[in-house]
Amino acid sequence: MPDLCFVVLTHSLPVAYCTGPSTQMQEPSALGRIVELVRDLRKRCPWDAAQTPQTLRPYLVEEVMELDHALASADAEHIKAELGDLLLHLAFQIVLAEEQGEFGAEDVTHAIERKMWRRHPHLYEQGERPESWERSKLNEKDGQRSVLDGLPPTLPALVMALRLQERAAGVGFDWPDSEGPRDKIKEEIGELEAELDNHGEPERLEAEIGDLLFAVVNLARKVNCDPRAALEKANDRFLNRFRGIEALAKERGINVATAGLEVLDELWEEVKRLYS
Repeated sequence: MPDLCFVVLTHSLPVAYCTGPSTQMQEPSALGRIVELVRDLRKRCPWDAAQTPQTLRPYLVEEVMELDHALASADAEHIKAELGDLLLHLAFQIVLAEEQGEFGAEDVTHAIERKMWRRHPHLYEQGERPESWERSKLNEKDGQRSVLDGLPPTLPALVMALRLQERAAGVGFDWPDSEGPRDKIKEEIGELEAELDNHGEPERLEAEIGDLLFAVVNLARKVNCDPRAALEKANDRFLNRFRGIEALAKERGINVATAGLEVLDELWEEVKRLYS
């Protein structure tokens, strides 16, 4: 009789049982199939066989961004396709690690399971509900790390600002409501205007503009608005309206490049009225 493994789900930790001598759970079927596919590709495709964790990094970043775009579109078929592409890359990294004897799919799965059990002790009869996610993470390291550690430095600046603020807020460094960041924005605008009036050095202007942007992100967070999504939509509005200007200008024989601000501003307002 072949070895069989199955999982019993309880209100405490999931427990694996095996009927044979094997002590390792079988890979989940979906992940197992994609991992096996990558193993096969590594054996039979020269391009796949030549890849390393480093050579795949640019493609992995590209796939994450494509998935992010698909999620923004809310197109289920697009999301499904991009999730598949990302899953392939994750399986690829697992297989490469397997080949080096570093870890396998089970190790990855067990590591994230244990992490989630630690972060949700109240759900698995392991302790009381933690005060906050960030405090829970700090406790894992006995408080011997910064709550701001672990954020990848390659995060887009807008996302980094949001995550820094969320992490600081997770340990209590936060305004109670939106009034704080609203006042901060006014303060930062005043400081920026002072630098502009005094013909401030570029470095000072950069610093004040950065502080203002950071404060705007904080206000967005306090009113439950995703600042990145808000900026994406603002970009889309500008793109569509400016294309509208170009379309109206073409209809009326206006050269956009030489029309001047007054004419273009009139077209802008007309486009806003047409598409508001």
